[in-house]
Amino acid sequence: MAPPAPAPAELDAILQRLTALHPKAIDLSLDRIRALLAKLGDPYLHLPAVFHVAGSKGKGSTTAFLRAMLEAAGYRVHAYTSPHLVRFNERIRLAGQLIDDAKLIALLERCESVNAGAPITFFEITTAAAYLAFAEVPADIVLLETGLGGIADTTNVIPQPLLTALTPIGIDHVAFLGDTITKIAANKAGILKDGVPCVVGPQPDEAIAVIEARAVETKSTLFRHGRDWTVRETLDGIRWRDSAVELSLPRPALLGAHQVVNAGVAIACARQLAGFSISPDAIAAGLRKIDWPARMQRLSKGPLAELLPPGTELWLDGAHNAMAGEALAEALKLLPPRPTWLVAGMLNTKDAAGFLRPLAPQMEAARCIAIPGEANSLSAEDLTAAARSVGLTADPAGSATAAMRQIAQTIRADASSAPAPARVVIAGSLYLAGRILAENS
Repeated sequence: MAPPAPAPAELDAILQRLTALHPKAIDLSLDRIRALLAKLGDPYLHLPAVFHVAGSKGKGSTTAFLRAMLEAAGYRVHAYTSPHLVRFNERIRLAGQLIDDAKLIALLERCESVNAGAPITFFEITTAAAYLAFAEVPADIVLLETGLGGIADTTNVIPQPLLTALTPIGIDHVAFLGDTITKIAANKAGILKDGVPCVVGPQPDEAIAVIEARAVETKSTLFRHGRDWTVRETLDGIRWRDSAVELSLPRPALLGAHQVVNAGVAIACARQLAGFSISPDAIAAGLRKIDWPARMQRLSKGPLAELLPPGTELWLDGAHNAMAGEALAEALKLLPPRPTWLVAGMLNTKDAAGFLRPLAPQMEAARCIAIPGEANSLSAEDLTAAARSVGLTADPAGSATAAMRQIAQTIRADASSAPAPARVVIAGSLYLAGRILAENS
């Protein structure tokens, strides 16, 4: 995929203005977004059919798989995801294409004008712009991913989606969602709506109990992993089954056992979308054609890759919490064994030690960096301390470039006595992944 072109100054300027409308980056409430949407004519009430997904891990990949399947079946698909990697436009996909700069600027300026300086978070006002775009451009379905949590997330104004889904739930965003699986699951299960079916991915027992209780309250039918549908790897692909069909399908284009699970959730959603006809061939095509950067993405060219000795693999992944750290560790085990170094950068809202712990046994060492331009980044020194606390040899570095140079020097020194192809993995945050993609383009 070609790197996105630089954003025009006009778009950068309005996005910067919108960040200053509220003193907090996150302030979970539906009051402000409802007030703004009312002034805009309630565009969220004039959308095509809506699919709504929440969870701690796999929301983005599941949405990307489902979008690829729907498009392979011939449907026009809107999609709303976050965060973006390189350009804000990535968050809003209109009928298969990223929103163009001119339309995005016009929508954001309209929202800014109608809001008239009232306090509102960046995510809230930009989500309002997405609703306007989705209401004004014809499509068959909107795929809507929560930003954080569920019950008070800005996307949760949709009164009657066609289908909801809950991907695996774990400990994440404890400052906003609670410090137990039970509390977090209760928050995320807030997207369940009266009489709307919900696809449920693999969950801890504590989460399932909460989800089932919410389903009783809302009279929602659950389509649960392990009970109503299953997915497993085979020698040449995956096998997906429910009570009606058993599908033999190609291996997902994204690497890792966790992507098999995400693909399985997407297939379950495709099977449960009332009024949509998505054939096994379209499902298979979606599994093959998915394009979802920074999910075990191999960077074979670019300035950062070229700093490493010839033959060194460079991989990028947006994993950023404990569950994702475990999934990344398992995905790395699928690759041929190589001495592996980690370059990590994380937000200060994340459990750094929990993310790094499963990765530590596979790493020679880590270089820890602050995420460039991110106010909520952990410092390189604090992340280094977290890495050392889980037994990972680690040192701070001033930048990704500096980290690459340090690792390259170590690899070259080691190669003189024990030559072996090496591997470098960059992970810890989707925000970091976006900066890396921009820097390496």
